[in-house]
Formats: sequence, structure tokens, C-alpha cells
Amino acid sequence: MNPGRGMRGYTPPMPLPELASRLAALVGADRVSTDPAKLREAARDLTEIRGTPPDVIVRPAGLEHVQAVLRFANSERIPVVPVVFNTNVGGLALPSNGGILLDMTGMNRILEVNADDLYMVVEPGVTWGQVKEHLDRNYPQTRFAYSLSPPDTSVLANTLMDGLLNLSLRFGTSSDWLNGVEAVLADGTVVRTGAAAWSTVQWCSSAPMPDLTGLFVNLHGTTGIVTKASIRLQHGKRLRRRYFMMGYDLRACYTTIRTLVREEICDDIGLLTWPVAKMLFGEKRPRWRGPGEPLAMIYLDVSSNRQAEMDLRLSILEETLEAGRKAGHAWQGPLDVRDLVKIEPAFRKLAEFPTRLDFMLDHPGGGLSWVGTYGPTSRWDEATELAVRIMEEHAFPPFAVARPMAQGHFGVLRLIETFDRDKPAEVEAVAKLNAALVEALLPLGFIPYKTPEWVFRAHGSKIDAGFREMLRRVRSALDPNGILNPGKWPV
Repeated sequence: MNPGRGMRGYTPPMPLPELASRLAALVGADRVSTDPAKLREAARDLTEIRGTPPDVIVRPAGLEHVQAVLRFANSERIPVVPVVFNTNVGGLALPSNGGILLDMTGMNRILEVNADDLYMVVEPGVTWGQVKEHLDRNYPQTRFAYSLSPPDTSVLANTLMDGLLNLSLRFGTSSDWLNGVEAVLADGTVVRTGAAAWSTVQWCSSAPMPDLTGLFVNLHGTTGIVTKASIRLQHGKRLRRRYFMMGYDLRACYTTIRTLVREEICDDIGLLTWPVAKMLFGEKRPRWRGPGEPLAMIYLDVSSNRQAEMDLRLSILEETLEAGRKAGHAWQGPLDVRDLVKIEPAFRKLAEFPTRLDFMLDHPGGGLSWVGTYGPTSRWDEATELAVRIMEEHAFPPFAVARPMAQGHFGVLRLIETFDRDKPAEVEAVAKLNAALVEALLPLGFIPYKTPEWVFRAHGSKIDAGFREMLRRVRSALDPNGILNPGKWPV
């Protein structure tokens, strides 16, 4: 077995001082670190998963550095793990057997914005906050979509892992926004996909080229290291409103969401269960809900260039809610978030994305984990009720998030836990809960995204055998020595 392929048993091919020196000769001594504290920190993210400290951290400045490191690592059979900000990604950027950690945060340029053809080209270290500030200042006629990730995390990493955005209801997951990528293969070969494979003039489309971009999506850096990507922008809207509604019946909430999706009046719709509101107001791990308190909160975004159209969209919203009230569904709202912020400033955190949800991050031990799934909206009700019951049985707040995606073709169901990473009992409890949630949700068609390695090891045998064999062949062809992020996507 190639040394990079397995989870254990890797031995550096040379003494660590020599390894660091060889890498310093390629990228500069100031871009190589063997600081023990940094190496230890690189072995964990926000979740319950733990990795192995890398032997060395390399911070490339650009494409040529990435090529040089991979050529060297491939020749010496040294594992390479790409990482950007390493926040809450289920161990996907944690080394499993030492090697080189390739820290991509220094590659943080917005290389191009084409407002006419609606795309931008960015490097891995470009953040959500950076994009928003740049577009708002220079290209206000465009708009981008934002995730619930903190503003100081990577746009490109989210895009490569099929993340969700606040325009995903209309335009799908973030990988659907890719026109193509520039990536470095294990042997240092540079490949460009989409229109950039043919044209150096523009990168506005993936068509009509064969869609090789998919070789780098959801594969967690095991097929190549992406150094830039062309990502779509959208036309901006002059009028934008965000509204909140409070509901008291989960199935009624989902019925209303499905109806609004069919009406096509919203850019985004999200459901948040009751623990979110309590956490927003300072309760760390809420376990109880008063009899008069809402069960769920729905937020929705509406936009238009014309006031008449905006008024029509809002009238359809009110008609939908009124029909629900006549059917016995109780609602509070819709309430404009601007009015909510005046009443309670805490709602400012949910007023506009990107945002830092500090109530999920700033607590003892700083742990944040989740089982995020994509599945059929027809089974949302059943899946959410089952997941909530499991979370309560495991003594965790039933913190759930649901969002319709791609015009309702599928939906998100994400179950979130905060915990203390420094307390082994809490780490173990989160791991057991997540395992139980995946076990329960997979049979209903809810498939984990940004999928941790442990999910594949527990359930990978359920994946089509032909798919597994094709994936094995692809990875073996692109990375025959198995140096790229070994242990991830085990097949």
C-alpha cells in the first residue's frame, strides 16, 4: 500500500528538519512553520473530530508555490492536506497521518470581477466579508449569495463542498455557481476547467466544455488542490426585504414553506427551531420551551426592482398566511426585520448575511458540530420530528435548520450542537448523537453534505458499488501515490 493512502503507518521519508529545509528552499523560510503549538492546533477544527498534527505547515503565496510543493511531496510520497480557515468542517481538513498542511489563507486575491458577464474569479483565501465589501463598494449593480458561515471564512471552500447560500432557493447549492476552476494535480500539473480551458479572455461559463469541474467538487481535496475559481454573480435588486414569522405547528410551517416555494415570490426561505431564538437572547443551551412560545421561526427574503412587483409578492405572502390561519394555523408576523431590530437589537445578527453568529461560537470550549443533510422536502416533517426526538433523547437542544433548495427540488435539514471541545464526555456525547442522527435520516433519503470520514466508514457500503469503483479509478488516475488528503472519501 502506498504510504499516503492509509490512515496510519506513515513515516516521513527524511528527518523533519531536512523536510522543513527542503520546503523552505521551494517557498521561502518565512512560509514554513514547525511551531509545535501551531501543529497541535492544526489537528482539530470546531467539531468533535480529532486529527493528527502535521509534520510541517506551508503557506504558499501563489500557484507556483503549490505546484512546487506538490511535485516535491509526490516524489517523496508525503501526504498533503489543503486547508483554509478550518472552521467546523467535520475533520475534512485535518491530517490523518502527518505530512504537509498546505495553508491557503495567504492566497486571498479577488482576481477579477466581470459585472457585464456576471462572474468573479477568486483565490481560496478570499472571505465572504471581503467579497461583500468589494462588491458593495465597486459593483453595486451585482449581488452575490452568502452562507451562514462567519464573514472571515472561505468562499471557495464552501463552493467546493456544495454549501448553501441565501439565494440557493433560486439558484441551487454553491457548486452550481461554478463556471470552472484552476487546480493543481498531485504531480504538479495545472488544469483549468470550464470556458477557461479554451479561452483566456473570459470565464463566464462551464459550457460547452465537458464538466470536469466536478472532479474537484465534494472530493475534499483528494483529486487536486484548487487555486482559483470562477463563480457566478447575479443582477442586483433595488428593493430587498427580510421578514420573520413565528409558527406554533411544525407541519403547518412546512406546508407554508412548500406553498411559498411554488408561488416563486421569495429569494430565500429558512426555518429555525425554537432553541435558536433563546440562544440569540443569551441562553447557552436551552432545554425547555414555554407553552406560549413559538415552535419555529421562518425567515424569508423578497426582492424586486419595482415597488409594484414587491407589493404583489407581499400580497401573495399575506394571502398564503391567511389561508393557513383559516385552516387553524397560528402565526405571528410577517414582521420586517428592520422593525424587529428596533424592538430587539439582537435580531441584527439575522438581518443580513454574511454574519457572525457569536451565540453559536463564543462559549466555553468553542465546539460546534452538526449533521447537515440534503433530502426530499416531501419528508421534511417526518425527518425533522424524528431528528428533534433523537436530540432530546440525547439531552441536546433540538436546534434544527431547514431550507428549500433549487426551486424546491430538494431541501436542507441541518441539526446543530454546541459543546465544550475540552471535555471528553461532551465530545463523546456529540459523536454518539451525530451517529444516531445519520443512522435515522439516511433511510429517509437525507444524505449528509460536507460529509465527514466517519459517515463513509459507517455507511459507505450503502453507496452504489459501481459508483465506488468509478471513484476509486478516478482518484487512482489523478493521484496514484495517494498523497492528497489521505483518509478522506475512503472507497
